[in-house]
Amino acid sequence: MSKIKLLDEKTKAQIAAGEVIERPASVVKELIENSIDAESKFIVIEIKNGGKSYIRVTDDGTGIDKDDIDYAFFRYSTSKIRSVEDLNHIYSLGFRGEALASISTIGKVEALTKTRDNNMGIQVLVENGKIKEKNIIGCQDGTTMIVKDIFYNLPVRQKFLKDENVESNYIGNIVNKLSLGNPNISFKYIRDNKMTLKTPGNGDLSSCIYSVLGKEILKGLIEVKSTYDSIKVYGLISNNNVYRGNRSHQYIYINGRYIKSYFLSGIIQECYRSLIPINKYPVFILFIEMDPQLIDINVHPTKQEIKFKNEKAVKDVVQGIIRDSLKSGLKIHDINFTESKKDEKSKENIDYIDIVTENRDDKHYNDNVYDYYNEKIEEQQKNGYNNYNEREIVVIDERENNTQKPHEEYNFIDNNTVQIKNIFKNCRKVGILFSTYILLEDRINDYVYLIDQHAAHERIMYEKYKKEYENENVAVQMLISPEVLDLTNDELNLVKDNKELFNKLGFEIEDFGYSSILIRGVPLIFGKPNNKELIYLIIDSLNNNIKSNYEVKIEKIMKIACTSAIKGGDKIHDMEIDSLINELGKAENPFTCPHGRPVFIKMSRKDLEKEFKRII
Repeated sequence: MSKIKLLDEKTKAQIAAGEVIERPASVVKELIENSIDAESKFIVIEIKNGGKSYIRVTDDGTGIDKDDIDYAFFRYSTSKIRSVEDLNHIYSLGFRGEALASISTIGKVEALTKTRDNNMGIQVLVENGKIKEKNIIGCQDGTTMIVKDIFYNLPVRQKFLKDENVESNYIGNIVNKLSLGNPNISFKYIRDNKMTLKTPGNGDLSSCIYSVLGKEILKGLIEVKSTYDSIKVYGLISNNNVYRGNRSHQYIYINGRYIKSYFLSGIIQECYRSLIPINKYPVFILFIEMDPQLIDINVHPTKQEIKFKNEKAVKDVVQGIIRDSLKSGLKIHDINFTESKKDEKSKENIDYIDIVTENRDDKHYNDNVYDYYNEKIEEQQKNGYNNYNEREIVVIDERENNTQKPHEEYNFIDNNTVQIKNIFKNCRKVGILFSTYILLEDRINDYVYLIDQHAAHERIMYEKYKKEYENENVAVQMLISPEVLDLTNDELNLVKDNKELFNKLGFEIEDFGYSSILIRGVPLIFGKPNNKELIYLIIDSLNNNIKSNYEVKIEKIMKIACTSAIKGGDKIHDMEIDSLINELGKAENPFTCPHGRPVFIKMSRKDLEKEFKRII
């Protein structure tokens, strides 16, 4: 008996729809792109319950003619192309005739549309890809598409949707991308009856960026505009002082279409090498116009991935233009200003170890090193808090190979056998090297210890903060002058959706205006952190967990927060050193900082004498 059967038309339609429509954000994307192709100047997007129960997109575009409405919901019916040759000249966002057909297959659709040439409009109700009802009505020029109950007929797909906050943020990301790519169109985004985004639609990219990404980012952008070998590149890119912890602020448009291209992102990132910290990413809104025949946009159902026929030519042109723009737009820190900050800090009197000095000019390196070390420490935590005890400890005294390089002679202290309190009890302070490493001498056991003041303070702060958080008694210090923080639409939603988490972490935050928050209080343990940068880092951490339904890694956030610890190069006094050593002796894990780096190392007197050839 034959096991292979042909699928019925309904099943085939639902499978095909699943390739185009993955979630409510996919519906919003397809509807907005239709509105853009319809030459709209004004587009309103309204959603409820993360778009799962209600999506409405209204535009003032050309509308759908009454004679075409019956075909609009048929698969592969389109006004954009007539033959395969037309794919080589595509400038419209949609062209395959799949969007409305797919949407009407997995949701309940109501369409209201009117062209400028007709006195009356049309209302149609569509379910399972078929028009159930059609009426002549009075309505404004343009089209309104209402989609209800996404995946109502596919309960398995419905189960895989995230909660409404996550789905809303996916939609917000789509709206941001399409609004930035079309500054000549005014966008309004309404989420659960609250307007969260409005762009002016005046054709000015800077005004659009101000509305979507905020003024703080806009201030650090450089204009790019150049044409070479028939490839036109224009837009705005960040200078060396503006960068983020992920690629969420990178927007690339090819012939007006937003695309994802690791190739393009990678070659742009190369231009910033040595200009921004490691594991940080530039911000850019970049438009590239080129002959459609040189690209293939039909390689993925979402049309967000493309292939270039000549990647080398594209790389040479784009990198050349970006590098030329960066040369004239780099911002250099004022040396005199930096030196004055150092002088001010050296005069500060700090009474307690919890009160830390302000960040120095090396803050970018120190504050951003957590990206690399977070991964290391998280790997260690899988099999216990530290894995160093599983490593073979190299004992310098028994070294067989005397040709080792000096830096290979240092070893981590065996945390299974050594009691930190006893070690430090026998030590005396000798001094501080390079304003970073505390030098201790143990004359009884003939050892020298070097403590990294930044790593040590991070460990102390981390454990105190973690304990306060677990006991739900994080001490808060109210700021004398509350700080205003401008956020993008997505960032603001993340803060609102996680306000309880911020409160539990010790942050007093209030809404302030249309797209800003007011920071009134921060955890007391941080002393004097860069509050704005700290909030941004936490937001980036939350944003990175969007795929895991916001299962926020509290440990990671705490590690980020502890970057406000004393930095390498900060001058600290004897009382602070004593407090640091005393607190380190009380730590549960004094051997590594929260990011996995060693807090201190040791060297024996015998090994020093060997290096000076005093003994053989």
